[in-house]
Amino acid sequence: MILLNRLTLSFLALLILSVFGGVAPATASEQEPAILPSSTVTPDPHHEIIVSVKDQKLLLMTDGKVDGFYPVSTSKFGIGDGWGSYTTPLGKLIVKAKIGMGQPLGEVFKSRTPTGEVLPPNAPGRDPIVTRILWLEGQEAGNRNAFQRGIYIHGTPQENLLGRPASYGCIRMRSADVAVLCARVSTGATVRIIAEHLPIHEPLWKKFLETALKPPASRGASIS
Repeated sequence: MILLNRLTLSFLALLILSVFGGVAPATASEQEPAILPSSTVTPDPHHEIIVSVKDQKLLLMTDGKVDGFYPVSTSKFGIGDGWGSYTTPLGKLIVKAKIGMGQPLGEVFKSRTPTGEVLPPNAPGRDPIVTRILWLEGQEAGNRNAFQRGIYIHGTPQENLLGRPASYGCIRMRSADVAVLCARVSTGATVRIIAEHLPIHEPLWKKFLETALKPPASRGASIS
C-alpha cells in the first residue's frame, strides 16, 4: 500500500512538472537571436537593398555602387501590408535581425530555428524557409505590420520559380545568393521595396544576372 502511494505521488509530481514548466527549456543553440528594439539597432550606412516587384529582382548597393544583383520572388498575392493578406509590403524597411549565419546552404528553418534538415535546390514537393533569414521591420505607415507579419528575405528551395511572384509575402532568393547577401549586410541596413523598375539600365542588370546564374564553382567562390 505504501509503495502504491509513493508511485502515485511520483506520477502526480511528473504530471505537474510537465504541465507547469517542468519541460527543459531550449538550449542556446536552439533559440533565435535576441531581437533588439528599433532604437537600439545600429544603422548600416554602407549598404542598401532595393527590391523591384515589377522586375522580380534584388539590387544590393554598397557605398552607392552596384554590388550585387539577384532574381527573387515576391508575393503571388500582390503588394500590401494587411494582416493575413500574404502580400509583400512596399516602402522603406530595415534589416532588424539576421538568422542562420554559419548554417549550410539548404538548412531548413521552422519558426526561425534550424531543424537539421538540409534540402537541395528544387527539392520536389517542399517549400520551407532555408539557408538564411533577414527579418525586416517597416519604417513607414504603409509597412508597419511587416515585422509582426514575419516578412523576411530568405532562401527557398523552389529556385526554379524565382523571377516571378511565388511567395506568401516574403522575398525569396536562391540559397547561394541569400548567403552572400546576409554575409555582406549588417542589421540596420536599409531595404526599399518598390513597385516600379529598378533604377539601373537593362544592360547592367543583365550582366549581373549572367554572373549570378553561373554555378558557384565557375564563379570561383563558395559560401559555407
